[in-house]
Amino acid sequence: MIFINMLSTAGMTKGHGVLSAFEEQTRLVREGLGDQYTILINSWKKADILHFHTVNPSFLLRSWFTSAVKVGYVHFLPQTLEGSIRLPKLIQKLLCKYVLLFYQSMDKLIVVNPSFIPKLVECGIPEEKVTYIPNFVDDEQFHPIGEERRQLVRQKYGLDGGGVLTILCAGQMQKRKGFLDFLETARRCPDMRFVWAGGFSFGKITDGYEEIRQAVEQLPDNVTLTGIVPREEMNDLYNAADVFFLPSFDELFPMTLLEAMCCHKPILVRDLELYPCILEGYYSAASDVEGFVRQLRALTDPAVRKEAAARSAEGHQRYTKQAVLSYWKNCYASLLPQARGDLHL
Repeated sequence: MIFINMLSTAGMTKGHGVLSAFEEQTRLVREGLGDQYTILINSWKKADILHFHTVNPSFLLRSWFTSAVKVGYVHFLPQTLEGSIRLPKLIQKLLCKYVLLFYQSMDKLIVVNPSFIPKLVECGIPEEKVTYIPNFVDDEQFHPIGEERRQLVRQKYGLDGGGVLTILCAGQMQKRKGFLDFLETARRCPDMRFVWAGGFSFGKITDGYEEIRQAVEQLPDNVTLTGIVPREEMNDLYNAADVFFLPSFDELFPMTLLEAMCCHKPILVRDLELYPCILEGYYSAASDVEGFVRQLRALTDPAVRKEAAARSAEGHQRYTKQAVLSYWKNCYASLLPQARGDLHL
């Protein structure tokens, strides 16, 4: 049997996509490829493949002193980090260099969006070292619910007002995530209800922390902040909403979009270059607050909203369990020749 050791410390903080991606990918491989591989989690046992989901210094040291094949997950690039956390410039610069060093130490890198392959190549990573495998969300965990249950959830979150379009965003409260534009959009749409599920997962080092904290003290009346919601409760919250709205300025492949698509919710995002290659035809986009308002106004029409929901549901079919599992099956199989010298047979 071949041993794969999944290494991650994403669980140290809650309410972020790296943790969700780790949980989904690990469960997918364990359940789908368990007859071929033994999956370990943060183990010190000898393994044939070390799959690094986070970039801890201890993991980098381990990668230097192992004969196992090393796989690294690219959940972010240095420029993404710069928009997520705020550190002194020297430390930020060193952190960016460290992340690249970590990626360069891997035998194989996995990106969740093909648009980031050329950006890694620009950083000196050989293109043949990089493989695209999309994120995945299990539709047994995220799926549409019945209307009776939906109304109970809406009451729980104070969203039970009849006929009010409810707009949901889920993510960390960061400037990169477009939190301030989310609030401005809400101000311009006082007849709609806006809900943000998430908080400051990285505390005071969150980029824009003070500015966001001050903005939270003057919330528009039509905005609800839930704080960090346990992932097992998020399916209800997606279903309670009418539209999922993600105004981020920079992303890779947000797990929240996949989760909302599983629930067949219309998707509205900022018009970024990374979306067409992964979500072409399945979403609506705008480049600024004025555009967001215009798109949301259009979605107040039930017919438009129904068509947008159908596109979202169609997009979900592109990232089913079996489709993404086949990517991982091929990826791990391609690494086996490198691991043959030390197999646990």
